[in-house]
Amino acid sequence: MTAPLRIPFPVVDEVSRHCVQDEEPETVLIEVHLPGELDAGRLRKAFLEALRRHPRVLMREAPGPWYRRRYEWELTDEPDVEAVSFPPPGPGSLQGARSRAMAVAPPLTASPPIRLEVVTAPGDTESGAGGGAGGGADGRAGIVTGTALLLTLNHTALDGPAGLRILATTAEIYGGRDNSAAAPPVRPSGTPRADAPDTPSPWASPARVARGAPDPPPGPRRGNGLLQAELPLPHRPKGSPYTVNDQLMVATALTLAHWNREHGAPVRPLRITMPVDDRPRDATMPIGNGTRLVEVPFSPQELDTSDLPALLHRTALRTRALKALPRPQLGHGAALLTAPWAPVAARGALTRALRRAAAPWTSTTLLSNIGRIPYPLDFGEEAGCAHAVWFSAPARMPRGLTFTTASTAGRLHLAVRWSRALLGHDDGAHLRDLFAHHLHSTEATP
Repeated sequence: MTAPLRIPFPVVDEVSRHCVQDEEPETVLIEVHLPGELDAGRLRKAFLEALRRHPRVLMREAPGPWYRRRYEWELTDEPDVEAVSFPPPGPGSLQGARSRAMAVAPPLTASPPIRLEVVTAPGDTESGAGGGAGGGADGRAGIVTGTALLLTLNHTALDGPAGLRILATTAEIYGGRDNSAAAPPVRPSGTPRADAPDTPSPWASPARVARGAPDPPPGPRRGNGLLQAELPLPHRPKGSPYTVNDQLMVATALTLAHWNREHGAPVRPLRITMPVDDRPRDATMPIGNGTRLVEVPFSPQELDTSDLPALLHRTALRTRALKALPRPQLGHGAALLTAPWAPVAARGALTRALRRAAAPWTSTTLLSNIGRIPYPLDFGEEAGCAHAVWFSAPARMPRGLTFTTASTAGRLHLAVRWSRALLGHDDGAHLRDLFAHHLHSTEATP
């Protein structure tokens, strides 16, 4: 019998593996709402075939001695476990699936490190994973009108765009219809230039999200809280030099400045981490953790302004310049940490120590904007096309708060996720409402 193929952990996977915590697992949740219902047998077969078409998903962490120099993925021909489940429908079924995604990561020791839960509950109004109402500003985010697919990824192995690609392949196999990615939107032309001279120093300690009123921990696996919202896409004047992503970035910065001001936090520069993904969206897309991280800075003075068009323009210059800069996914230091100069146990201890030491310089929050969902996610005549897609990025301390956005069917789908050690459900609801308010304020015209 041929031994399974092994591949070393890439840099991002290894750093994430060193910092695994059961208390706050690093999971990515993708929640897709369909108007109709799915056949359980057909869906299981379609999902299994999608995994085979993307064999990089069928993997598990290979066992090894403590003194090994690298973690390795072991590729498998078939899944070790049944990845698709159908929780009993009824009140609380969607809430339960969301809560599991926030608290329990698919294990790395079983192939594949993902799970798909299918919730069928027409008209069932659910609550968010943080407890309480999960709906957005218009109250629609917590209502399942047909079927909800909840794909939970272990972020040590996979990221959101990779999971979405797997779902698109599943839809194509299940529905028999083309689910190719649409052409990316046209971006403003021009050559990115260096940032303005008043950009905050990268050595300045950035602001932290002010502590709110955390709810009592639900158990040893504290996990994250989650609220979702469905909002109108922000208006942008024709010919604007900024994108919707820039409006989302400014809304995030204004939200955090507002929140910290309300809570009397020290006035410091904000730094917002922004994932950038340059991978193709067709079937050749490399599966794994393929995004690189850049940090967008904001000074306190520029956020204390009524001239939002000027702030949006400066933000656009910043984000375009950062996207154009070639940079390793986690910076240059991560490559040194993951070089096999010592056993993984020793390098893991060093990585965790450096993470704790660098906590004061960690960015304030993360804004992950998936953008317009490029696939129709068409599951055929009975199930239909996705009319809402939410993503949720991990929110472990020291950031403790993330905003994730995507747009489908002309609507913006926002997920606010937080560490239960930092914030409570009411705090999450307030931050969601602040975000909606400040996003609307970016629609101001010059």
